[in-house]
Amino acid sequence: MGHEHNHEHEHDENEEARIIQLVDDAGNEVDFEVLLTIDGQEEFGKSYVLLLPVGAEDDDAEVEISAYSFTQNADGTEGDLNPIPDDAEDEWAMIEDVFNQFVADSEEE
Repeated sequence: MGHEHNHEHEHDENEEARIIQLVDDAGNEVDFEVLLTIDGQEEFGKSYVLLLPVGAEDDDAEVEISAYSFTQNADGTEGDLNPIPDDAEDEWAMIEDVFNQFVADSEEE
């Protein structure tokens, strides 16, 4: 079953990489590059961010991309990342569709 989603997403290779730091389960600070942001405000009332571990694109190994919902602070500067529930099938389907389009667009460049 296909889904048509028209969501804005950012991916400009000329932009300087946006790096954020998260703390893993062991308390270690880990740097991630913001791979893609997705505006899901109209459909789900929140935005999403896909994160790639810094340096992962240099490896030939398979890379795990992390996805979070993102709630921006009122002043628009920072915000909170929240896990996306496993049972949020519509959200995951939309994220997958947008990511697949991102990959297809990247391959055309």
